[in-house]
Amino acid sequence: MEFTIKTGSPTKLATGALVVATFVDDGTPEAAFAATDEACGGKLAALVARGDLDERAGSLLVVPDPTGCKAERVVVVSLGKREDFGDKPWRDAVAAVAKWLASGPAATATVALADTPPPGRDAAWAMQQAARILTDATYRYETTRSKPKEGRRRGATRVDLLTGHKASSALKEAIARGQAIAEGMALTKELGNLPANICTPTHLAETAQALGREFKFKVDVLERKDMEKLGMNALLAVARGSHQPPKFIVMHYKGGKARDKPVVLVGKGITFDTGGISLKPAAEMDEMKYDMCGAASVLGTFKALAAMALPINVVGIIPTTENMPGGGATKPGDVVTSMSGQTIEILNTDAEGRLVLCDALTYAERFKPAAVVDIATLTGAVIIALGKIPSGLMANDDELADELLACGQHSGDRAWRLPIWEDYQELLKSNFADMGNIGGRTAGSITAACFLARYAKSYKWAHLDIAGTAWVSGEAKGATGRPVPLLSEFLIGRSKG
Repeated sequence: MEFTIKTGSPTKLATGALVVATFVDDGTPEAAFAATDEACGGKLAALVARGDLDERAGSLLVVPDPTGCKAERVVVVSLGKREDFGDKPWRDAVAAVAKWLASGPAATATVALADTPPPGRDAAWAMQQAARILTDATYRYETTRSKPKEGRRRGATRVDLLTGHKASSALKEAIARGQAIAEGMALTKELGNLPANICTPTHLAETAQALGREFKFKVDVLERKDMEKLGMNALLAVARGSHQPPKFIVMHYKGGKARDKPVVLVGKGITFDTGGISLKPAAEMDEMKYDMCGAASVLGTFKALAAMALPINVVGIIPTTENMPGGGATKPGDVVTSMSGQTIEILNTDAEGRLVLCDALTYAERFKPAAVVDIATLTGAVIIALGKIPSGLMANDDELADELLACGQHSGDRAWRLPIWEDYQELLKSNFADMGNIGGRTAGSITAACFLARYAKSYKWAHLDIAGTAWVSGEAKGATGRPVPLLSEFLIGRSKG
């Protein structure tokens, strides 16, 4: 999607759709709505007053062939009630517009929403969010279809963002960043949506290498023999039942100064999770192709990071394998020695994500990181605890946790913190190893993070459990691209020093 910043009267711009916003309970209309309504002889206000526009933020009213302006149609979007206005109603309005434009009849559009940001937000924030949301809505999965889905319109390909502000470099940069984040989300969605017979560990490695070639950063891919030499026996225990070779992917983005400590992102890359010998139920097992969404989000964030050319050093680590049953598969009760030297009794082979991550967290020590964030579709328990709205956040450092929570609020890709108090470590006791890989039925998300915390003691570390946020089920089944917006905002903030 192509964006341009426009100024001036909305009624004088020739466009397929002019989008203006209004509050449904306020006698003081927004400037773009007021100007358009005046040109239309008061028709828009009259339609809103008689109830044609629902008060729910994001409701739309399409007025074709409006008199007095050059647009082919006017789209009025509700911002809800002024007293309730905030980040979410504004995003709901933009998301509704984005959905309509992505599949609607207009090839071009002028959107006047940047000058109506929520309280505490400025035009640059609004421009970045709008560019991201509008671009993200254009993503379509077509890769494994024999032909494009019938009845699908192309939608708008060019959008003018209307503002009363000068088209400054700050606003242009905000739009470019929004687009870059959306493109990173699209890569994350695409990898998540691909079937597991295509999106294998090798495919993830090839995707990382392709990104490295495109954006000129180094990518290392460790093979099984390399992992054996390093003693990554926890990761390799998960890989034993699969015919697909495991990969350990390391991406090196060096946009900062040579002496600057890097941020390390670690993404769980289980390209299909049967549960191994502790086999999952058959119902909805197809969705276990999404168990690599942590890895996909790291790849998507790297695409956004490189496209934005952020002045920061970042290392991306992706331990990736399938988790399959078979004659060679790891069995419940087996004991393995992780790369750190700590021993693990594998009580449940379906708790495999923490096994691949623990070796990756140990590997991360060599980079002497400023901070490490791991991202994983780790536990169904986080959905029971938090639902599918925020990602679960656990951390060994309060400042890092607060930073990530703030980035979630800023981007709309929210997280919620759960405790990892030392008391929970008791639940990981084993009679036969240093720890078990599960902690019983209670506090499943927390004990999983407590397991990982044992491998992250030498640096500031945070864990994002995205099992509830990485994809949606049902009729709209598909990857969401989260938490690329949160991670991108985190890196943008870190790059400012």
